[in-house]
Amino acid sequence: MGDISRVSTVSTREVWKNEALDFTPWLLANAEALGDVLGMDLDLRATEHPVGDFSLDLIGEDLASGEEVIVENQLARSDHSHLGQILTYAGGTDPVNIVWITESFRPEHRAALDWLNERTDEGTRFFGVEVRAIRIDDSAPAPLFTVVANPNSWRKEVRSATGT
Repeated sequence: MGDISRVSTVSTREVWKNEALDFTPWLLANAEALGDVLGMDLDLRATEHPVGDFSLDLIGEDLASGEEVIVENQLARSDHSHLGQILTYAGGTDPVNIVWITESFRPEHRAALDWLNERTDEGTRFFGVEVRAIRIDDSAPAPLFTVVANPNSWRKEVRSATGT
């Protein structure tokens, strides 16, 4: 059996020094990396989108469905502040898909996203996505997105159809 390489983790801050200046612009230019894991034909069109006195990291569209998508980034462990931010941004933009990207989700924040997916209508979807950076041997770093919270569309459709 030939040589087998090893995957190693790279600090996200080594790859993207600054969330707003490095990660957000990179994601804008590489939307397909996130879109692939979400199952969307993602077109991110703007950074720092104004929502009242605040600025949403990214706004765009799933080209396959025409649905609005908002993305809030956090190159750290999830926190209450960003949970509030995604709700504020959702209220100010009325998207179908709300995506929160973080290095790792606290169990409480993942549970909050699951709760929101259970309680909102079929036209609202919350995604929790963890981002890591990896490399194989001495390769350039690559993003690794993992969906850790997502809507159960089937359950929402059944609930909507039955009125429960």
